[in-house]
Amino acid sequence: MGNIAMSNVLITGGAGFIGANLCERLLRNGDTVTCLDNFSTSNRENVAHLLGDPNFTLMIGDVRSTIRVDADTIYNLACPASPPKYQIDPVYTTETCVLGAINVLELARRTGARVFHASTSEVYGEPQCSPQPETYRGNVNPWGPRACYDEGKRCAEALFYDYSTKYGVDVRVARIFNTYGPRMHPDDGRVVSNFIVQALGGRPLTIYGDGMQTRSLCYVDDLLSGFEALMSGPSVPHPVNLGNPHELTILEIAELVIELVGRPATIRRLPLPQDDPTQRCPDIGVARSLLGWEPRVAVEDGLRRTVTYFAGQLAASQPRRDRIAEAAE
Repeated sequence: MGNIAMSNVLITGGAGFIGANLCERLLRNGDTVTCLDNFSTSNRENVAHLLGDPNFTLMIGDVRSTIRVDADTIYNLACPASPPKYQIDPVYTTETCVLGAINVLELARRTGARVFHASTSEVYGEPQCSPQPETYRGNVNPWGPRACYDEGKRCAEALFYDYSTKYGVDVRVARIFNTYGPRMHPDDGRVVSNFIVQALGGRPLTIYGDGMQTRSLCYVDDLLSGFEALMSGPSVPHPVNLGNPHELTILEIAELVIELVGRPATIRRLPLPQDDPTQRCPDIGVARSLLGWEPRVAVEDGLRRTVTYFAGQLAASQPRRDRIAEAAE
Protein backbone atom coordinates (compact mmCIF):
# COMPACT_ATOMS: atom_id res chain seq x y z
CA MET A 1 0.00 0.00 0.00
CA GLY A 2 2.36 2.70 -1.21
CA ASN A 3 5.04 3.64 1.28
CA ILE A 4 3.09 2.08 4.18
CA ALA A 5 3.00 -1.46 2.72
CA MET A 6 3.62 -4.41 5.03
CA SER A 7 2.18 -2.54 8.01
CA ASN A 8 0.76 -3.72 11.30
CA VAL A 9 -2.70 -2.26 10.82
CA LEU A 10 -5.49 -1.70 13.32
CA ILE A 11 -8.97 -1.16 11.90
CA THR A 12 -11.56 -0.03 14.42
CA GLY A 13 -15.03 -0.97 13.24
CA GLY A 14 -13.33 -3.51 11.00
CA ALA A 15 -16.32 -5.85 10.80
CA GLY A 16 -18.59 -3.18 9.35
CA PHE A 17 -19.39 -2.78 5.67
CA ILE A 18 -16.43 -0.57 4.73
CA GLY A 19 -14.16 -2.04 7.42
CA ALA A 20 -14.56 -5.63 6.25
CA ASN A 21 -13.78 -4.66 2.66
CA LEU A 22 -10.72 -2.77 3.94
CA CYS A 23 -9.57 -5.81 5.95
CA GLU A 24 -9.67 -7.94 2.80
CA ARG A 25 -7.83 -5.35 0.73
CA LEU A 26 -5.02 -4.85 3.24
CA LEU A 27 -4.53 -8.58 3.73
CA ARG A 28 -4.19 -8.97 -0.05
CA ASN A 29 -1.53 -6.24 0.10
CA GLY A 30 0.46 -8.30 2.62
CA ASP A 31 -0.33 -6.29 5.75
CA THR A 32 -0.99 -7.74 9.19
CA VAL A 33 -4.49 -6.68 10.22
CA THR A 34 -6.17 -6.45 13.61
CA CYS A 35 -9.92 -5.88 13.42
CA LEU A 36 -11.42 -4.26 16.54
CA ASP A 37 -15.21 -4.38 16.75
CA ASN A 38 -17.95 -4.80 19.34
CA PHE A 39 -20.57 -5.94 16.77
CA SER A 40 -23.10 -3.38 18.00
CA THR A 41 -24.12 -2.59 14.42
CA SER A 42 -21.71 -4.71 12.36
CA ASN A 43 -21.86 -8.31 11.23
CA ARG A 44 -19.44 -10.99 12.45
CA GLU A 45 -20.02 -12.89 9.20
CA ASN A 46 -18.34 -10.06 7.29
CA VAL A 47 -14.94 -11.18 8.61
CA ALA A 48 -15.60 -14.85 9.49
CA HIS A 49 -13.89 -16.00 6.29
CA LEU A 50 -10.70 -14.16 7.33
CA LEU A 51 -10.25 -15.94 10.65
CA GLY A 52 -8.05 -18.64 9.13
CA ASP A 53 -5.57 -16.09 7.77
CA PRO A 54 -2.46 -15.98 10.03
CA ASN A 55 -2.12 -12.26 9.32
CA PHE A 56 -5.63 -11.49 10.61
CA THR A 57 -6.70 -11.04 14.24
CA LEU A 58 -10.23 -10.36 15.41
CA MET A 59 -10.37 -8.44 18.68
CA ILE A 60 -13.74 -7.90 20.36
CA GLY A 61 -13.63 -4.50 22.01
CA ASP A 62 -15.04 -0.99 22.17
CA VAL A 63 -13.26 2.18 21.06
CA ARG A 64 -14.78 3.98 24.04
CA SER A 65 -12.20 2.14 26.15
CA THR A 66 -8.40 2.36 26.08
CA ILE A 67 -6.93 0.48 23.12
CA ARG A 68 -3.74 -1.54 23.51
CA VAL A 69 -2.56 -2.87 20.16
CA ASP A 70 0.83 -2.89 18.45
CA ALA A 71 0.09 -0.96 15.26
CA ASP A 72 1.94 1.43 13.01
CA THR A 73 -1.12 2.24 10.89
CA ILE A 74 -4.63 2.87 12.23
CA TYR A 75 -7.95 3.26 10.44
CA ASN A 76 -10.67 4.64 12.69
CA LEU A 77 -13.97 3.47 11.17
CA ALA A 78 -15.85 2.65 14.37
CA CYS A 79 -19.28 4.28 14.54
CA PRO A 80 -22.88 3.43 13.64
CA ALA A 81 -23.29 5.04 10.23
CA SER A 82 -26.93 4.65 9.19
CA PRO A 83 -29.57 6.96 10.71
CA PRO A 84 -31.78 4.18 12.13
CA LYS A 85 -28.74 2.63 13.84
CA TYR A 86 -27.11 5.75 15.26
CA GLN A 87 -30.38 7.27 16.44
CA ILE A 88 -31.27 4.24 18.59
CA ASP A 89 -28.82 5.41 21.26
CA PRO A 90 -27.58 8.92 20.46
CA VAL A 91 -25.43 9.13 23.58
CA TYR A 92 -23.61 5.94 22.59
CA THR A 93 -23.11 7.35 19.08
CA THR A 94 -21.62 10.59 20.37
CA GLU A 95 -19.38 8.71 22.80
CA THR A 96 -18.18 6.44 20.00
CA CYS A 97 -17.30 9.45 17.86
CA VAL A 98 -15.62 11.51 20.56
CA LEU A 99 -14.20 9.06 23.11
CA GLY A 100 -13.33 6.73 20.24
CA ALA A 101 -11.35 9.48 18.54
CA ILE A 102 -9.47 10.27 21.76
CA ASN A 103 -8.58 6.62 22.40
CA VAL A 104 -7.46 6.05 18.82
CA LEU A 105 -5.39 9.23 18.88
CA GLU A 106 -3.83 8.35 22.23
CA LEU A 107 -2.79 4.99 20.75
CA ALA A 108 -1.28 6.75 17.74
CA ARG A 109 0.49 9.18 20.05
CA ARG A 110 2.02 6.31 22.06
CA THR A 111 3.06 4.21 19.08
CA GLY A 112 3.85 6.86 16.46
CA ALA A 113 1.27 5.35 14.11
CA ARG A 114 -0.17 7.13 11.12
CA VAL A 115 -3.91 7.36 11.75
CA PHE A 116 -6.84 7.69 9.35
CA HIS A 117 -10.24 8.97 10.45
CA ALA A 118 -13.45 8.17 8.59
CA SER A 119 -15.44 11.38 8.78
CA THR A 120 -18.58 11.95 6.76
CA SER A 121 -20.35 14.22 4.32
CA GLU A 122 -22.92 14.66 7.10
CA VAL A 123 -20.64 17.30 8.63
CA TYR A 124 -22.06 19.57 5.91
CA GLY A 125 -25.62 19.12 7.20
CA GLU A 126 -28.31 20.58 4.93
CA PRO A 127 -25.97 22.28 2.47
CA GLN A 128 -26.45 25.78 1.17
CA CYS A 129 -24.04 25.19 -1.70
CA SER A 130 -23.49 22.33 -4.12
CA PRO A 131 -21.25 20.55 -4.76
CA GLN A 132 -19.81 20.74 -1.24
CA PRO A 133 -16.09 21.67 -1.04
CA GLU A 134 -13.97 20.99 2.03
CA THR A 135 -13.93 24.72 2.76
CA TYR A 136 -17.71 24.77 3.29
CA ARG A 137 -18.34 24.86 7.04
CA GLY A 138 -21.77 23.30 6.91
CA ASN A 139 -25.32 23.92 8.07
CA VAL A 140 -25.88 21.39 10.86
CA ASN A 141 -28.66 21.25 13.44
CA PRO A 142 -26.69 20.78 16.70
CA TRP A 143 -29.60 19.35 18.71
CA GLY A 144 -31.79 17.44 16.23
CA PRO A 145 -32.12 13.66 15.82
CA ARG A 146 -29.03 13.45 13.59
CA ALA A 147 -26.84 15.67 15.79
CA CYS A 148 -25.26 12.75 17.67
CA TYR A 149 -23.65 11.63 14.41
CA ASP A 150 -23.17 14.94 12.60
CA GLU A 151 -21.76 16.84 15.57
CA GLY A 152 -19.93 13.78 16.88
CA LYS A 153 -18.04 13.53 13.61
CA ARG A 154 -17.35 17.26 13.55
CA CYS A 155 -15.90 17.07 17.07
CA ALA A 156 -13.79 14.06 16.07
CA GLU A 157 -12.31 16.02 13.17
CA ALA A 158 -11.36 18.83 15.57
CA LEU A 159 -9.68 16.33 17.89
CA PHE A 160 -7.66 14.80 15.06
CA TYR A 161 -6.22 18.14 14.02
CA ASP A 162 -5.69 19.21 17.63
CA TYR A 163 -3.62 16.05 18.21
CA SER A 164 -1.71 16.79 15.03
CA THR A 165 -0.95 20.36 16.13
CA LYS A 166 -0.24 19.68 19.81
CA TYR A 167 1.42 16.25 19.68
CA GLY A 168 2.59 15.87 16.10
CA VAL A 169 0.36 12.85 15.38
CA ASP A 170 0.31 12.00 11.66
CA VAL A 171 -3.42 12.25 10.85
CA ARG A 172 -5.43 11.82 7.66
CA VAL A 173 -9.16 12.67 7.57
CA ALA A 174 -11.57 11.68 4.80
CA ARG A 175 -15.12 12.97 4.49
CA ILE A 176 -16.93 9.99 3.05
CA PHE A 177 -19.96 10.47 0.83
CA ASN A 178 -22.60 7.80 0.18
CA THR A 179 -20.83 4.49 -0.38
CA TYR A 180 -22.31 1.14 -1.36
CA GLY A 181 -21.29 -2.37 -2.34
CA PRO A 182 -20.96 -5.95 -1.04
CA ARG A 183 -21.13 -6.53 2.73
CA MET A 184 -23.66 -3.79 3.34
CA HIS A 185 -26.10 -4.88 6.03
CA PRO A 186 -29.52 -5.64 4.49
CA ASP A 187 -31.42 -3.62 7.11
CA ASP A 188 -29.01 -0.75 7.71
CA GLY A 189 -31.54 1.81 6.49
CA ARG A 190 -29.41 3.23 3.69
CA VAL A 191 -30.90 3.99 0.32
CA VAL A 192 -29.06 1.42 -1.84
CA SER A 193 -29.47 -1.56 0.50
CA ASN A 194 -33.10 -0.60 1.20
CA PHE A 195 -33.99 -0.44 -2.48
CA ILE A 196 -32.16 -3.62 -3.48
CA VAL A 197 -33.53 -5.75 -0.64
CA GLN A 198 -37.05 -4.43 -1.22
CA ALA A 199 -36.86 -5.02 -4.98
CA LEU A 200 -35.44 -8.54 -4.62
CA GLY A 201 -38.17 -9.35 -2.10
CA GLY A 202 -40.93 -8.11 -4.39
CA ARG A 203 -41.86 -5.32 -1.98
CA PRO A 204 -42.56 -1.65 -2.75
CA LEU A 205 -39.51 0.61 -2.71
CA THR A 206 -39.75 3.20 0.06
CA ILE A 207 -39.06 6.80 -0.95
CA TYR A 208 -39.08 9.54 1.67
CA GLY A 209 -40.39 12.90 0.52
CA ASP A 210 -40.82 13.61 -3.18
CA GLY A 211 -37.77 11.59 -4.23
CA MET A 212 -36.05 14.60 -5.76
CA GLN A 213 -33.43 14.84 -3.00
CA THR A 214 -30.02 13.80 -4.32
CA ARG A 215 -27.22 11.43 -3.37
CA SER A 216 -23.85 10.69 -4.99
CA LEU A 217 -23.02 6.99 -4.89
CA CYS A 218 -19.43 5.77 -4.66
CA TYR A 219 -18.64 2.06 -5.04
CA VAL A 220 -16.68 0.69 -2.09
CA ASP A 221 -13.64 -0.36 -4.15
CA ASP A 222 -13.24 3.21 -5.39
CA LEU A 223 -13.54 4.53 -1.86
CA LEU A 224 -10.80 2.22 -0.61
CA SER A 225 -8.54 3.39 -3.42
CA GLY A 226 -9.11 6.87 -2.02
CA PHE A 227 -8.11 5.63 1.44
CA GLU A 228 -4.96 4.18 -0.07
CA ALA A 229 -4.06 7.41 -1.86
CA LEU A 230 -4.67 9.53 1.23
CA MET A 231 -2.68 7.26 3.54
CA SER A 232 0.28 6.62 1.26
CA GLY A 233 0.92 10.18 0.11
CA PRO A 234 2.23 13.30 1.85
CA SER A 235 0.28 14.66 4.80
CA VAL A 236 -2.76 16.78 3.95
CA PRO A 237 -3.47 19.41 6.64
CA HIS A 238 -7.25 19.35 6.20
CA PRO A 239 -10.08 16.89 5.47
CA VAL A 240 -10.48 15.48 1.96
CA ASN A 241 -13.79 14.65 0.31
CA LEU A 242 -14.03 11.11 -1.05
CA GLY A 243 -17.12 10.37 -3.08
CA ASN A 244 -18.64 10.25 -6.53
CA PRO A 245 -19.49 13.68 -7.99
CA HIS A 246 -22.15 12.09 -10.25
CA GLU A 247 -25.36 13.28 -8.58
CA LEU A 248 -28.60 11.26 -8.78
CA THR A 249 -32.05 11.82 -7.37
CA ILE A 250 -33.45 9.20 -5.00
CA LEU A 251 -36.11 8.45 -7.62
CA GLU A 252 -33.43 7.86 -10.28
CA ILE A 253 -31.62 5.45 -7.94
CA ALA A 254 -34.88 3.57 -7.35
CA GLU A 255 -35.50 3.29 -11.09
CA LEU A 256 -31.97 2.00 -11.67
CA VAL A 257 -32.36 -0.67 -8.99
CA ILE A 258 -35.73 -1.79 -10.39
CA GLU A 259 -34.18 -2.10 -13.86
CA LEU A 260 -31.17 -4.09 -12.60
CA VAL A 261 -33.25 -6.45 -10.43
CA GLY A 262 -35.44 -7.06 -13.47
CA ARG A 263 -38.85 -7.39 -11.88
CA PRO A 264 -41.76 -4.94 -11.58
CA ALA A 265 -41.91 -2.85 -8.43
CA THR A 266 -44.04 -0.09 -7.00
CA ILE A 267 -43.07 2.98 -5.00
CA ARG A 268 -44.28 3.69 -1.46
CA ARG A 269 -43.90 7.28 -0.30
CA LEU A 270 -43.36 8.36 3.31
CA PRO A 271 -42.65 11.79 4.87
CA LEU A 272 -39.08 13.04 4.74
CA PRO A 273 -37.39 12.53 8.15
CA GLN A 274 -36.30 15.58 10.12
CA ASP A 275 -32.95 17.07 9.00
CA ASP A 276 -32.52 14.51 6.21
CA PRO A 277 -30.31 16.36 3.69
CA THR A 278 -32.01 17.16 0.41
CA GLN A 279 -28.78 17.48 -1.57
CA ARG A 280 -25.48 15.66 -1.28
CA CYS A 281 -22.71 15.96 -3.87
CA PRO A 282 -18.95 16.18 -3.27
CA ASP A 283 -16.51 18.59 -4.79
CA ILE A 284 -13.52 16.25 -5.29
CA GLY A 285 -11.15 18.80 -6.75
CA VAL A 286 -8.76 18.38 -3.80
CA ALA A 287 -8.72 14.58 -4.13
CA ARG A 288 -8.06 14.87 -7.85
CA SER A 289 -5.25 17.41 -7.53
CA LEU A 290 -3.50 16.19 -4.37
CA LEU A 291 -4.16 12.44 -4.50
CA GLY A 292 -4.69 11.79 -8.20
CA TRP A 293 -7.92 10.04 -7.20
CA GLU A 294 -11.40 9.89 -8.63
CA PRO A 295 -14.04 7.14 -8.83
CA ARG A 296 -13.72 4.65 -11.70
CA VAL A 297 -16.72 2.34 -11.26
CA ALA A 298 -19.87 3.52 -13.04
CA VAL A 299 -22.96 3.57 -10.83
CA GLU A 300 -24.76 1.05 -13.04
CA ASP A 301 -21.83 -1.39 -12.80
CA GLY A 302 -21.48 -0.97 -9.05
CA LEU A 303 -25.20 -1.40 -8.46
CA ARG A 304 -25.19 -4.52 -10.63
CA ARG A 305 -22.42 -6.06 -8.48
CA THR A 306 -24.30 -5.09 -5.33
CA VAL A 307 -27.58 -6.59 -6.57
CA THR A 308 -25.69 -9.82 -7.33
CA TYR A 309 -24.24 -9.84 -3.82
CA PHE A 310 -27.58 -9.32 -2.10
CA ALA A 311 -29.29 -11.87 -4.34
CA GLY A 312 -26.67 -14.42 -3.28
CA GLN A 313 -27.08 -13.53 0.39
CA LEU A 314 -30.86 -13.87 0.23
CA ALA A 315 -30.62 -17.19 -1.63
CA ALA A 316 -28.16 -18.55 0.94
CA SER A 317 -30.41 -17.55 3.83
CA GLN A 318 -33.57 -19.05 2.35
CA PRO A 319 -32.90 -22.69 3.40
CA ARG A 320 -32.33 -21.52 6.97
CA ARG A 321 -35.60 -19.54 6.95
CA ASP A 322 -37.39 -22.59 5.54
CA ARG A 323 -36.01 -24.81 8.33
CA ILE A 324 -37.11 -22.30 10.98
CA ALA A 325 -40.59 -22.17 9.45
CA GLU A 326 -40.83 -25.98 9.38
CA ALA A 327 -39.75 -26.23 13.00
CA ALA A 328 -42.43 -23.76 14.01
CA GLU A 329 -45.21 -25.75 12.36
